[in-house]
Amino acid sequence: MAEFDPSANIGTIPVQERHRFDVERLELFMVENVAGYSGRLTVEEFAGGQSNPTYLLHAGEQQYVMRRKPPGELLKSAHAVDREYRVMSALAGTDVPVARTYALCMDDDVIGTWFYVMECLEGRVIWDSTGGSYSAQERGEFWDAANDVLARLHNVDFKAVGLDDFGKQGDYIARQINRWSSQYEYTKTVDNPYMDNLIEYLPANIPTEDKFACTIVHGDPKIDNMMMHPSKGEVIGILDWELATLGNPISDFAYMCMRYRDSLRDADLNLLGIPREEEYVEAYCRRTNRSGIENWDYYIAFNMFRLAAILQGIARRVMDGTAASQQAEEAGSGAYNLSKLAWAQIDKSVKID
Repeated sequence: MAEFDPSANIGTIPVQERHRFDVERLELFMVENVAGYSGRLTVEEFAGGQSNPTYLLHAGEQQYVMRRKPPGELLKSAHAVDREYRVMSALAGTDVPVARTYALCMDDDVIGTWFYVMECLEGRVIWDSTGGSYSAQERGEFWDAANDVLARLHNVDFKAVGLDDFGKQGDYIARQINRWSSQYEYTKTVDNPYMDNLIEYLPANIPTEDKFACTIVHGDPKIDNMMMHPSKGEVIGILDWELATLGNPISDFAYMCMRYRDSLRDADLNLLGIPREEEYVEAYCRRTNRSGIENWDYYIAFNMFRLAAILQGIARRVMDGTAASQQAEEAGSGAYNLSKLAWAQIDKSVKID
């Protein structure tokens, strides 16, 4: 895959042509629905690569953030901004840090798509938590804060906050495997024995606890989906709740730990200030009152499999849209390499370069 450039996600840009809307209609909605709103509205777009376009709204001395469904024809269940709004609103009274929500609009006539308005948090998004200009101590604080806040999320009583119907309860991994296996088979472009192995092995070896394990899961937990305090290693808000549902918390945590087996596999963690994988798992277990995690390699492999299926889907879509594309080659290569790494978590004889 192409090297990630964090600078491409920093700050705001003028609203892109395809994401423009009637600002006056939004201003009228704000006046009628956002408590304390006043002033003339101006709009910028965040440069980060969210699938739901995200905007910085200015009104007088106040700032807000708006997230909307992208314009155009969409998959029925995709870009569910109403679910994002619901889960953040439900978590407002817990110890999980989230932005305050102000208003949800499900009337396409206002700006063309559903959207919601929330608080603009003043902090830092750490796009590169393994490098950059941060000290070893700062990196350690970022990683520990992310561990702590995810544990807090998984400790929330989802029924007590009104989210008992936020998703199906139990069998999360079984349902995910079925979904992504079908998606992969539909989008595959070349033979991949590692994906074939995973599609056979994973459903036959699902951990027993998946039958009943159920908490709120974020779905895409990583440090760059969290807003850090302006000067401290403290999470002041978890961001991008698009994939949130009810599910298996160990799967959610393992997603955040995949880097230990991939980009950090040969890194000097002590030099970087990043806790060792064993320490990180122990900290999460302590915070969630677990004695340990069984089948840990399985959970890592499952998450890599899911990402490989997503990459394969990207490769197929790009190929379908263009006769030849370097992007498709990169995504296809990424899917193959990640599936090989996933299978290496199960079959220890597989050699990873």
